[in-house]
Amino acid sequence: MDALDSVFEPLREFSKDSYRLVKRCHKPDRKEFSKVAVRTAIGFVVMGFVGFFVKLIFIPINNIIVGSV
Repeated sequence: MDALDSVFEPLREFSKDSYRLVKRCHKPDRKEFSKVAVRTAIGFVVMGFVGFFVKLIFIPINNIIVGSV
């Protein structure tokens, strides 16, 4: 019986924790959703510019290195 408890006890704890998490979750209202959407869009734009500038810097460096060989 101890072997069964060692299998089912973690499952029971996981199900209790999952149920508690779902009960605490809520659907975001329009204001909260728009905040998250704007911040995510800003993050995408910033990361895009960082990638663009890194590529802009390393293309000439790569051409110098490859061109000299």
